[in-house]
Amino acid sequence: MVMWKKKLPIGIENFEELRKEDFYYADKTGLIVELLRNWGAVNLFTRPRRFGKTLTMSMLERFFSLDGDKSIFDGLEISKEASLCKEYMGKYPVVSISLKGIDARSYETAYQMAVQVIIEAAAKFYFLLDSEKLNDHDRAEYEQLLDKNMNEGMLGISLKRLSGMLEKHYGTKVILLIDEYDVPLAKAHANGYYDQMISLIRSLLGEALKTNNSLKFAVLTGCLRISKESIFTGLNNLKVLTIADERFDEYFGFTDTEVKELLEYYGVSDHYETVKRWYDGYQFGNTEVYCPWDVLNHCDRIRDSRDAQPENYWINTSSNDAVKRFIQESANAATKRDIERLVAGETIIKEIHQELTYPEIYQTVDNIWSLLFTTGYLTQRGKAEGRQMKLAIPNLAVRDVFVTQIMDFFKENVREDGDTLNRFCDALQHGDAETVEQIFAEYLRKTICIRDTAVRTDMKENFYHGILLGILGVKNRWGISSNREMGEGYADILAEPDTGDMGIIIEVKYAHDGDLDAACKEALKQIEYTRYEKDLEDDGVDNILKYGIACYKKRCRVWIMTKNWQQ
Repeated sequence: MVMWKKKLPIGIENFEELRKEDFYYADKTGLIVELLRNWGAVNLFTRPRRFGKTLTMSMLERFFSLDGDKSIFDGLEISKEASLCKEYMGKYPVVSISLKGIDARSYETAYQMAVQVIIEAAAKFYFLLDSEKLNDHDRAEYEQLLDKNMNEGMLGISLKRLSGMLEKHYGTKVILLIDEYDVPLAKAHANGYYDQMISLIRSLLGEALKTNNSLKFAVLTGCLRISKESIFTGLNNLKVLTIADERFDEYFGFTDTEVKELLEYYGVSDHYETVKRWYDGYQFGNTEVYCPWDVLNHCDRIRDSRDAQPENYWINTSSNDAVKRFIQESANAATKRDIERLVAGETIIKEIHQELTYPEIYQTVDNIWSLLFTTGYLTQRGKAEGRQMKLAIPNLAVRDVFVTQIMDFFKENVREDGDTLNRFCDALQHGDAETVEQIFAEYLRKTICIRDTAVRTDMKENFYHGILLGILGVKNRWGISSNREMGEGYADILAEPDTGDMGIIIEVKYAHDGDLDAACKEALKQIEYTRYEKDLEDDGVDNILKYGIACYKKRCRVWIMTKNWQQ
């Protein structure tokens, strides 16, 4: 008999829907308890993407809001706090907006998107037009909040005005929730209208948070803590809760206990070690957490297919611009060494500045370190002195992003050296193993080394395999195959020059003990044993070259199979 299980909440960000439609939920309502016992007038949570910020905001809205079904909190951690629930649950008007949809190429379009956000927030309280507590002037102002032609002045004071009207109507102060407050700034910086957007957001938040007498308290979320001087000027009641803070550290992301319970519930506990290696490793405050987006997606995959391989689910939801820009800094020798150490699983010590503006982020490599930390590509492994932190790549999923970007950067740059590439391919085509080895070694010295002792040998081989494919990829008229089924196995690389009468078989080995000659010998033995050349011979190709290429860190050895190669 198959046991019925709750649905996995992949992409579900509406708390009421999650609870009513019987999705699996890792109980994070303890955040409400801690917030109510330690809240500031304005609370800013900064966390990376896909760590549950939006669902948390939806949970807060459903808890405090005057309307809605409060039975969705039955049985959860917060329900044990009877006095807090009696005092706060369902007792406040809540204005909840999300700014993450304000993504436009021009300020004019972004402004209209911002206007639409305010219109939708105001429209939820349409009854204010008939409220006896409001006067004619109030109602006229409310109508302006529904006008798609709203001017910048009205937009700037919109949240403050709406709060005031709600307080008049209900006789109680308002809770304000603003999700992903920094997204419009990121998009504006990318598209060249940052100054206009920073002015708009500063006005909107300043009026709503600083001079709003109708505010009970506010909660904001975002990826970055934008410099106070640029957006939160004069806001002295701001409590910032970043990934470096111990408070609230377990409420974003899954804890180890929560992941074990999830995997056990769905009957896939045997995948725990893989899930841990790939998706754990983020350090928020004093708590180690997993990326929930990755865990949920992978759990969904392995329920259907027990042999499904882990993927970068979180990473695939982003352009990974921060890592790209970072890898581009690898022309600097010191940065290159730092990247190699990180990819090797080591820690490095850097000074972290969590308060930056978007124009500052890419100005120096030091600021890029801070960006990588706040956005989840790097995590802390302990503090050093002052602002200095020990940083590391959290897990295999993020490490894979770095390796992918390293390879992409290599491929972009390798095309610039056409003469060397042609010499390499000519040497390969003419059986000149010595020149092939010399040029390949030059490329290895230039690129970022992958030397993680914790990574399997086959994964290391894949890196060198990728570099060879990057070099050969410039020969547009050559046929290049990777891991092609041939003979009695799969050949690492098959290159077929445009002459039409030749095949070049390459087997790549990683010399884990540093013995390059032994690894070359092993590679050629594999080619011989598996008879990779049989398919080519069947197609009438007589001129077949077979190479064994061994790599260790930045060294390589190239052997070509001859009649007496084993002598």
